[in-house]
Amino acid sequence: MSSASPFGQRWAQELSERQAQGLYRRPRVLEQRAGVRARLSGRDCLVFCSNDYLGLADHPEVAAALAQSATACGTGSGAAHLISGHHPEHEALEAELAEAVGRPRALLFSTGYMANMGVINALTEPGDVVFEDALNHASLLDGGWLSRGRMQRYAHADVAALETAMTAAPGPALIVTDAVFSMDGDLAPLPALAALAARRQALLVVDDAHGFGVLGDGAGAVAHCGLAEADVPVYVGTLGKALGTFGAFVAGSETLIEYLVQRARTYIYTTAPPPALAAATRTALALARRDGWRRARLTELILRFRAGAERLGLPLMASATPIQPLLVGDATRAMALGARLLEAGYWVTPIRPPTVPAGTARLRITLSAAHTPEQVDGLVEALGHCWDRRA
Repeated sequence: MSSASPFGQRWAQELSERQAQGLYRRPRVLEQRAGVRARLSGRDCLVFCSNDYLGLADHPEVAAALAQSATACGTGSGAAHLISGHHPEHEALEAELAEAVGRPRALLFSTGYMANMGVINALTEPGDVVFEDALNHASLLDGGWLSRGRMQRYAHADVAALETAMTAAPGPALIVTDAVFSMDGDLAPLPALAALAARRQALLVVDDAHGFGVLGDGAGAVAHCGLAEADVPVYVGTLGKALGTFGAFVAGSETLIEYLVQRARTYIYTTAPPPALAAATRTALALARRDGWRRARLTELILRFRAGAERLGLPLMASATPIQPLLVGDATRAMALGARLLEAGYWVTPIRPPTVPAGTARLRITLSAAHTPEQVDGLVEALGHCWDRRA
């Protein structure tokens, strides 16, 4: 397209503005990875920006399950689930995921984004209101904006503000929230949200992408909070974080899952994931449920990191999860800090607007059970040195 066209001019202007504001994004080529060690742009480093919380993404048993199933079943499913793409591995994984989170049934989706978009769209009709936490993941927000209902955002984790908004907009309502917020690492007030949903006869939808496998002995943040299916009827989990594979699922009642099979367009109209991927995920799920030591080690590392960072006076945000954001504020400073850390051998990705609100750029540090205490101590020391030079 010509750069003189209205679209070409728009694109060029926005790209120029993003570069000037320190908000330009570029993918970085990960040349090699082995556990938490990686080679990036010719530099060896330790990875502290992955969501591989339990260290399963390159587990040999998971890789073997993938390879064996690919040899037996091929590399693709060939069609959507409702055409000819639903394989016994998919069926078995759905049953095992449902059992893991204490729900009657589960339904596989190709990605977490597709799960959230499909669920919110399927469950709303014109006249419904979708109430969403202001800091929800983009997939939840897009699901609300593109749904048949009317979208309203409420102040982050503010149940009183949500109730006021629901009073002003009566009618059938969905309350949609992350369980663990991906950029802040804090936990949603799930018990209070469940109680409000019950009082208002609203439907509570919880995306537990960063809690499933980690919290609640692996059953997730909902279980961690002592809640059950009656409290959280619609449970969304992802497979590419704690389980180290790829995809997502929705768990709930028989009626809910049957309804989604009929209505969720992102399930109906897309190719099913490869059966080999489902086989690998089944192995990862079994390891996550069996190896409680992974969660125990992760908890120890979180406490160790926070204690070290707090001794240095680093402005960590409040989080008891593997997501440990270090607030920087200015996007350019965050980028410079990330570059200095990489020079020191630690890969931590700066997070800038529009992913987070203006003025809250940060380093999003994530911990894994695959890290060692010595590696965490080294990161803390490097952070202290780099932070002192950040101005």
